[in-house]
Amino acid sequence: MNNKLYSNLIFELSHKGRRAYSLPKNEFGKHKLPQSMRRAADAELPECDEMTVVRHYTNMSENNFGVDNGFYPLGSCTMKYNPPVNEEAAALSSLNNLHPLQPTETVQGALKVEYMLQRALSAITGMSDFTLNPCAGAHGELTGLMIIRSYHSSRNDNKRNKVIVPDSAHGTNPASAAVCGLEILEVKSTEDGLVDLDNLKEIVAEHPDDIAAMMMTNPNTLGLFEKDIPAITKLIHDAGGLMYYDGANLNPMLGVARPADMGFDVMHINLHKTFSTPHGGGGPGSGPVGVREGLEDFLPKPHVKKEGDKYVVDNPAPAEGEYSVRNNRVGSFLGNFLVIVRALTYILSLGKEHIKMVGPLSVLNANYIKESLKDDYELPITGLCKHEFVFNGLKDKSTGVTTMDVAKRLLDFGYHAPTIYFPLLFHESMMIEPTENESKETIDGFISVMHRIAKEARENPDLVKGSPHNTPIGRTDDVLAAKHPIVNYKQALADK
Repeated sequence: MNNKLYSNLIFELSHKGRRAYSLPKNEFGKHKLPQSMRRAADAELPECDEMTVVRHYTNMSENNFGVDNGFYPLGSCTMKYNPPVNEEAAALSSLNNLHPLQPTETVQGALKVEYMLQRALSAITGMSDFTLNPCAGAHGELTGLMIIRSYHSSRNDNKRNKVIVPDSAHGTNPASAAVCGLEILEVKSTEDGLVDLDNLKEIVAEHPDDIAAMMMTNPNTLGLFEKDIPAITKLIHDAGGLMYYDGANLNPMLGVARPADMGFDVMHINLHKTFSTPHGGGGPGSGPVGVREGLEDFLPKPHVKKEGDKYVVDNPAPAEGEYSVRNNRVGSFLGNFLVIVRALTYILSLGKEHIKMVGPLSVLNANYIKESLKDDYELPITGLCKHEFVFNGLKDKSTGVTTMDVAKRLLDFGYHAPTIYFPLLFHESMMIEPTENESKETIDGFISVMHRIAKEARENPDLVKGSPHNTPIGRTDDVLAAKHPIVNYKQALADK
């Protein structure tokens, strides 16, 4: 086999005059484009025969890594399996050929899908109602914060412009708050990785009248359940603020606890994390936002409601002069519809009986890996974790092998690396999340490879430091790649 053929650029395989297509006979005549729309020179396109094109892109696609072809223990991102039945449902022509401006009487089935997911998410989280309009998790965060601002504005309490965010939070939390025009107050973590209640009390005491909300992920980014959550929610509510739940880590809560029951008022869910819709590659995404009872009117429009036996779209005209998200769009129409279809398919496939297994199984898998590897990898916070946990690199620091080196070496064994150097609480963070879907055999294989890498680090550290060795591209200079990216084929050819 000529391996070089499959590593070459498509432009290197090009030969003038070759074609991989046969266009149908022109039945429309010849029409000249205006000169202003014409190129000064022909486009530089590769010219290849059909088999070369097919083989090139097929082999290129095999270099991609995804949940369909390997273990993906990416902490904080929950790379869950995307069942084919979800794709089959989304591929139904009766669903994917709809137009969002069709009369509602012609899309009753689609509106029922939206309504059913709204109700299912409400039942799962304890929230009163949901909007499906936001198109990503961070978009959901922004929408949720806009709802909170609208709530305070409706009460003429406009001085509330500060949001409390834990130092262990995802970076999108403070970013979303800033985009929403809110000021961020950081609350510290204890040595155990939980919110420092004493520090939180100090912050609330310093800002008795201007706290709009506190954003939390529970379990937090370290995979730890915030045991002081009743005291935290009471403290914020007593100060006049609302509690916002970042749904990034909702998996371990399914069947165990609901955010509304913990005292949260507003939340978002990442359908691509918790409910098995595609994740990565820039989309599509979906970040539904839910609210507790009493805040339903602040959900953005349009919104699907059921009136008798019919489903209707509530979409009133914007209220003039009112700062409110409730009468204004935050996304196109009713969200990413086919992502919504996939999520509902997954929920209905599991049913209320089996969805209760998601949380316990994700917790079991994470703790199994943690306990199996803690002799070789430094575990800064011991005890029971939830769906994910964080190592601080190898236990034996004398080898000089870093978390980056371990991540690169994992690629040689066919495993995607876990999240590294996040959260920022530890110098050599390695955050591992197996999800509830993985079998014991898959997890045991990962554990075995992690032990092997630790052994290699002790006995032959240069082997690990020089990895990966078996991938199409070896160790790259990350700084150089960021500062001087190769963005076209001419640069790539020159580089070769």
